[in-house]
Amino acid sequence: MEAIKEAPIPAMDSLTAAMKNNIVPNQEYLLQGSVLDSAVEVLLHRLRGLCDNVDSGPETFHDHEMCFSIRSVTPQPLTLRVRRAIDYLDMPYQLRYIGQPELGDKSRPTILRNSIDVATTPTIVDFLTEMGFRMDFEYILRGYMFRKGRMKITVSKIFKMMVVGKPAPESVDPISQSYLVELSVLAPSNQDAIAEDMRVFAEQLKPLVHLEKVDYKRLTQPPL
Repeated sequence: MEAIKEAPIPAMDSLTAAMKNNIVPNQEYLLQGSVLDSAVEVLLHRLRGLCDNVDSGPETFHDHEMCFSIRSVTPQPLTLRVRRAIDYLDMPYQLRYIGQPELGDKSRPTILRNSIDVATTPTIVDFLTEMGFRMDFEYILRGYMFRKGRMKITVSKIFKMMVVGKPAPESVDPISQSYLVELSVLAPSNQDAIAEDMRVFAEQLKPLVHLEKVDYKRLTQPPL
């Protein structure tokens, strides 16, 4: 007697079920800070001692990121980011949606924002353009990535591109004399205990770097 084959579950149904069961890591807990070029080696040494990949050393990255936006009926435009690895041309592109930061809960020690990452083919840029998205800006990131359990720590040097679409070393300039430091965790909803773990880890990096909740709205407001 032949076994009865069950019909495959549609992809959207699977995603909807995963969202309802709270197993999709669609929220990012985030702390940010910066460190001067002259002090970055000391910070990297501290991270090597604190993080999991102490034997192999940190991962390095050299990425090109593009920010696209499209106007909609809401006051805020929809923004998507596309990132590709410059050193590994066979790696898939990464399409990322980042929501507006939530700062409401003052007791939470981190920023909380929606975040969804999807691997794509290089044609994603043409696809977004045909949909009506326009590229607002692009830049180069070069730096180091560490892991501590579920936490990810990146130390990034950001470069502006002097020629649009050409990330060659001779056509980029650093935007500052410092590195951006980010501590983040991607997790399902209602995992606020992670934020406390991040606060404790951030304390161990002081006074080399002060990782904080950055209020982007205050940064964009004109001075009184």
